[in-house]
Amino acid sequence: MTDVRVIMGSASDIEVAKKVTKILRKFDIDYEVSVISAHRALNVLEETMGKDDTKVYIGIAGMAAHLAGVMAGMTIKPVIGLPVGGSNTSGLDALLSMVQMPKGVPVATVALNGGDNAALLAIQILALSDENLSQKLNDYKKEMLDKVIEDDKNLEEI
Repeated sequence: MTDVRVIMGSASDIEVAKKVTKILRKFDIDYEVSVISAHRALNVLEETMGKDDTKVYIGIAGMAAHLAGVMAGMTIKPVIGLPVGGSNTSGLDALLSMVQMPKGVPVATVALNGGDNAALLAIQILALSDENLSQKLNDYKKEMLDKVIEDDKNLEEI
């Protein structure tokens, strides 16, 4: 079983996907990445979602960005929407299409281009049933705290 499946709507989303996979690798999370358009390859998406071999999904898309919502409509597993900025509306269209889901079809949505947070949210979901992973998350949070404290100590007069 794959822990996290990352599905991009198009290959143009690869830079955002790299943010996700970098964090997943840091935590030794098993993942798979695919490019599957909900609009141009719906049958491929249906086949992929029908395998039921994934614990958490991340759908990455820009513009109309219906990918994560379509994925959520095909599974009871958690789906995290990762909107990509850069279209004529700077990504607002992608963001709104993910957060404005109809009742009964939730998509947990992170910030525009927020690949790090999408990965971390997936890891937090997985950590609910994995003590080792939970400890790794606690260590990661401690590293962030230590960095802030260090940055504060090194702050020069402004």
